[in-house]
Amino acid sequence: MAEFENLTPEDLAEAPLDAELDEAQAADAGAELAAMLEARSGTYLLLSRLFHKEVDQQLLADMHDSLYPADTGDADIDKGYLYISTFLSNLWSESVRELKVDFARCFLGQGVDGYSAAYPYESVYTSPKRLMMEEARREVMHTYHVWSVDKDPNWREGEDHISLELLFESIMGNRAAAALAEGNGEEARKILQGAADFLDEHLMGWYPMLAADMQRFAKTKFYLGLSHLTLGFIATDLQFLQDLLAEPLPGEE
Repeated sequence: MAEFENLTPEDLAEAPLDAELDEAQAADAGAELAAMLEARSGTYLLLSRLFHKEVDQQLLADMHDSLYPADTGDADIDKGYLYISTFLSNLWSESVRELKVDFARCFLGQGVDGYSAAYPYESVYTSPKRLMMEEARREVMHTYHVWSVDKDPNWREGEDHISLELLFESIMGNRAAAALAEGNGEEARKILQGAADFLDEHLMGWYPMLAADMQRFAKTKFYLGLSHLTLGFIATDLQFLQDLLAEPLPGEE
């Protein structure tokens, strides 16, 4: 009680105003972080799309009209942006077909073993015989179930496809942003911890090997750039999440 003995009536009158200011600052911080998480989710969504299927004319045009940073502070991200922007600055009438051919060469291959392409499945890189539909698939299916993330019924690939794992991160980021927008920092923390755990236990555990294979098989700077960009982004994002979770989040008690 001693710390309150010297409070004056003026101090007491100003206290609610200070509390309102703190709430406003917390709301601003929550909105700012939510916007960052939504931007993060947008990047994951684009990466997911690029690994899912071939680039079409509209997506190529949209990417051509975008601006790409030259110095992000991460060597892989910078190299990825450089390669992709170089390809986009030299488009020609057959660029879509060129990318379609390279997508097939890189991710589909023509062999019958697990070494003929950069097969975009976690199981291939975590099973001894580089087989699909192995333990990694069951693990990611369990994670999706825990977080109530349902696969599109039209999806015909394995659940441990790189595109779905990236999409999962996008979904989790948007959920965390929504929780922050509602002032629910505790829920945002749970979601972000789940996203960080998935990155650490899954994507960071096998994607670097996929990226190395992409750099062996890809012939266009576009897919070479995608390999580097994704590698740099997931690594820096994991560090971002770990740093974020080490401090109180806006809206936490």
